[in-house]
Amino acid sequence: MSDPNEAAEPQRNPLYRGTFHDEYRSYSVRASNATAPDSFQVLTGERGDDVVLVVSGLNSGDLKGTWGRYWSGLKPQSKIWIEEQAFRAFYSQRRTVASARFCNG
Repeated sequence: MSDPNEAAEPQRNPLYRGTFHDEYRSYSVRASNATAPDSFQVLTGERGDDVVLVVSGLNSGDLKGTWGRYWSGLKPQSKIWIEEQAFRAFYSQRRTVASARFCNG
């Protein structure tokens, strides 16, 4: 049985929400839960184990971003770019699933 947190096959992982890239690396976005996540993680690194950012409070609306150790020292414009890209990746798949799941017809 495979680990649902494993990043090896992101298309089959129900927690996987998407990727984005800058000129140096690739980032993946993973939800905390497959059905009603309250947070998501932005990960990078060869094994996908370098935590860049964790955004929590998605269900309550009380959003809180926690930056990884190295990443907390980024310039504000870099942090804003990562946050925006992460939210786009997270919600781009969710919108597709939500429109199919909540069809009113």
